[in-house]
Amino acid sequence: MMKAIKTQPHNQLIVVVSGPSGVGKDSVIRRMLQRDRNLMFAVTTNTRIMREGELEGKDYYFVSKREFEEMIKAGEFLEHALVYGDYKGVTKTSINRAIDSGRDVLLRVDVQGAATIKTIYKNAILFFLMSESNEQLLGRLEGRKSETSESMKERTATAVDEYTKKDIFDHIVVNRKNDLDSTVDIILEIINLERKRVL
Repeated sequence: MMKAIKTQPHNQLIVVVSGPSGVGKDSVIRRMLQRDRNLMFAVTTNTRIMREGELEGKDYYFVSKREFEEMIKAGEFLEHALVYGDYKGVTKTSINRAIDSGRDVLLRVDVQGAATIKTIYKNAILFFLMSESNEQLLGRLEGRKSETSESMKERTATAVDEYTKKDIFDHIVVNRKNDLDSTVDIILEIINLERKRVL
């Protein structure tokens, strides 16, 4: 039997942070969670290799491709996609746990996933993160030291495509280099305005 997706109470927000690979989504989300205790992160599941500094169950749930495909067959995902040869997705369990917390739900998904979330949760607030320039984005990808020249080309091409779809988002925020708190200030200010609106 497939797991049901819970609906959130009218005064509970679903907040989505998306954007191209390397734009700084993880850094922004970590800082948001540090600064706003009323946010609960719905942890994404993926099949890629864990990067240095990442924690199982906090940043991601890491599973094999075979396990992920079994989870797809079992209907465990709210949304999922094959990205750069690896699966990633948000399970119904993860979002249900976040909704049950009573806090506003924070999701990190790709552009395709953001569109899916919006069809399920009509009032979801979608943020698209952009870098100041292509050079900045490339610099961040190179800084990971986990990308091949081939994967860099693929991620850059995908970023260009994702920029063309940014109009589906409610808010577009530039994540400026060495100014993480300003980016987070903008996002949290919008979230706080939305909280007042749904009270």
